[in-house]
Amino acid sequence: MDTDLSMNLLAARSAATHNSVQIAVFKKAHEMQSELINTLMQQALSPPPPGQGIKVDKQA
Repeated sequence: MDTDLSMNLLAARSAATHNSVQIAVFKKAHEMQSELINTLMQQALSPPPPGQGIKVDKQA
């Protein structure tokens, strides 16, 4: 009887640890994706460097 209870407790703790690790990995992956999106959006929305604008210089 004691071994049955202890095995059940061990299994429950193992499952809880496994779920915690899965949540931590998911959160880190989401954080990394958000940082990538923010970096790409900053580059896309920043003004172009001089000489690479959107106007065509017809005097050249």
